[in-house]
This record gives sequence, structure tokens and C-alpha cells, in this order.
Amino acid sequence: MAVDRRRFVATLVTAGAAGLAAGSAAPALAAAADGDPPSPLPAEPWDLSWLDTLKGKHKQVFDCANSDLTKGTPLVVVRNFLDAHKTVFGLEHPAIDTIVGIAVDAFPMNVGDAVWARYALGERWKIKEPGSDAWATRNVFLDAPAGAPGANMTVRAMQARGTLFWQCNNALNFVARQLATATQRTQDEVRADLLRGLNPGVRLVPAHTMAVGLVQERGCTYEKL
Repeated sequence: MAVDRRRFVATLVTAGAAGLAAGSAAPALAAAADGDPPSPLPAEPWDLSWLDTLKGKHKQVFDCANSDLTKGTPLVVVRNFLDAHKTVFGLEHPAIDTIVGIAVDAFPMNVGDAVWARYALGERWKIKEPGSDAWATRNVFLDAPAGAPGANMTVRAMQARGTLFWQCNNALNFVARQLATATQRTQDEVRADLLRGLNPGVRLVPAHTMAVGLVQERGCTYEKL
């Protein structure tokens, strides 16, 4: 069953607004659909210390919450941003800080090949293996051989240039619930599996909208992708 992106986004917005209005730290996503209790936030304190590392002369957050991955990688914009600053000013990280914020629609970018294969993310998100009509069973955005088309705008290529990726916890809970229903497993079990499958370096944030605000408070400009 394919992911209904519009329903995902609508539910995220509604649930997020309800959670903020109630002043609760726990996500309300699961409760938004049919009254089930939401998944708890992690027991350990949130690690937001990475915010203090944003000290570049130029800083930008790229909002990939609603990016349509069927149209290709949105990371081409991040690459262009970095290339332009290097060409014009001769600046690279850490003088340049770039952040990619991910919620539901771009979630597959943040997890490894094993998660893609186990939950058929290629089929669910309608993402095909490059040059093929087959649904992708690996993270096609993660890496590419040197010299291959798009090799300079993969997740790992951007991370090598100092780009930070985050994952919205609210969105993670929602995706976990959908995949749990599809695979007849518990939401907590699937959520733990997805957490283990996050790409190295991905930061889990309480809420995408919160993180967007926090990085802007620290001087980041904003671009929606």
C-alpha cells in the first residue's frame, strides 16, 4: 500500500497544533487518527547540543518535510548552495553550515538499506531504482560510486561537506504506526527498528517545526524544498 503523502502531512499539522496547544511534550500523532495513545518520547534527555556548533559565517536550513522524492533528490539544492559559496567566497564548512530537516515525505532519505528492504520503502514511496522500472530496495539517495551521475549530491556527499540531517520524532512515530499496521507488528517494535536504522549522524529532534525555529534563532536562513 502506497504512502498517502497528503494524509501524512495533514495529520502531522493537525496533531502538532493540538500538541502545542495542550502544552504537552509527548507527540499527539498516534492519537490524532483514532484515539490510540501516542508513542512516548525517548526516555533519555534530548541532545540538542549540536545547535551550539552552528557558528559558520553563512548558515542555512533546508526544509525537506514535504519534499517529493519521486521527483529525484532535493539535495541538488544543498549542493548548489555549497558550491556557490565555495566559488564566490572560497568558503566551506565550518565557515558554512547547512542543515537538512526531514519529516514524513522525505523520511526514506534518513534510513539505511536494511530498512528500505524490510519495509518496502521504495514501493510505498513510489521510488524506483535509477534506470529501472523496479521499486528500489535500497536507499538510492544515500551514496553513489565516485564519478556516477549525482554522486556529488548524495546524503553521504553532503555529510562529508558538513551538512547535518535531522529526523522529526513526531514524523518517525507516524511512519512507525503506518508500517506497523502494514506489517502486523507493534508500533513500538517498528519504531525501535527505525531508530536503529537511521543513517549515522542523523539527529532525532522532538518536532520538525521546533527545530526549524531553534536553528533560525541561531542565525540560519531558511529555504523550503
